[in-house]
Amino acid sequence: MDLNNHKSRKVANWLYLGVALTIVQIALGGITRLTGSGLSITEWDVVTGTLPPMNEAAWMELFNKYKATPQFQLLNFDFNLSNFKFIFFWEWFHRFWARGIGLVFAFGFVYFFVKKYFQPKMVKPLLILFFLGAMQGGIGWIMVASGLQGDAVYVKPTRLALHFIFALGLLSYTYWFALSLTVTPLSGVQSFKQSLQDSVYAKRFANIKKGAYVICVILFFQLIYGALMAGHKAASAASTWPTINGEWIPTHLIAQEGFFLNAIDNTTWIHFVHRGLAYILLVILYFWNAQLLKVKGNTFWSRIRLLPLFLVLLQATLGILSLWFSTGIIPGVWGKFEWFAQLHQLVGMLLLLSMVNVIYMTHKQESVS
Repeated sequence: MDLNNHKSRKVANWLYLGVALTIVQIALGGITRLTGSGLSITEWDVVTGTLPPMNEAAWMELFNKYKATPQFQLLNFDFNLSNFKFIFFWEWFHRFWARGIGLVFAFGFVYFFVKKYFQPKMVKPLLILFFLGAMQGGIGWIMVASGLQGDAVYVKPTRLALHFIFALGLLSYTYWFALSLTVTPLSGVQSFKQSLQDSVYAKRFANIKKGAYVICVILFFQLIYGALMAGHKAASAASTWPTINGEWIPTHLIAQEGFFLNAIDNTTWIHFVHRGLAYILLVILYFWNAQLLKVKGNTFWSRIRLLPLFLVLLQATLGILSLWFSTGIIPGVWGKFEWFAQLHQLVGMLLLLSMVNVIYMTHKQESVS
């Protein structure tokens, strides 16, 4: 066995563990949002906040701090200590899991550094990884702080979107780094190189690469608008499909002064754009994915080629079901809408990672292993 490959595989397994933990963390963020738990902890105690309150006096102290927030005074004024403990748990667990991810990466880094598993080309990606992780934590607190001021009863939707997008960026970068240690891009597959000598095949491959980047740009805005949908709790504002409250082109698309405010605050506009981008993705991915099936590569390539199309179809279906069940939302109760909304977010993450697969496989081979 090649020693460097063995070491790279160990580091990659550590990174894949980080990917799995990050997916769970983003899912926990979705649960925190859906249960309205995000503002239950009013302070950012990185060390002392690791453990939950251990006695009744500690619980009351934190509950009294929550009572001073706009969310309690304007929305949850009828909450008792039992209600508070429920929302506290999800926000605490979300932060606890984030701390756990930090420890997994910190201890893993120390272990592999001492064992001399890191190769020179791994240094830069590792530094970027830790920088993104630290930035994500800071953005998370900035997001929470936005809901503790003035008359805010929830975090600002734009900051929620920023937190979500940076989380997906961290997830995608970690996954790409792991792939670079374990998977050979198509440019390194001999059978693919021979096929590429055919001009038709080469043109098809070039179109796949270009299409992947176009899809990722559309998906980027689609995910932002998905976060804005969540931040504004906009699903129930237009729970009909395929029309938006009975209209194909809603009459209230321009409800704010200025394009930017309309684009981030008008729930009708957000619905229209989010759905429109979904339709565009469906059409483009259908024809683009058909091209993927015509390109042969290694085993990994064969396994991932159908994923983008399958996931975008599933994502669209879950989105429609989330809309339909949004009419049955009951505050404080986890129901059908919450299940479908959570699955909708999860599949969105997997769709993004499926595109990372394709972009990685079609880029020029520059493996850090």
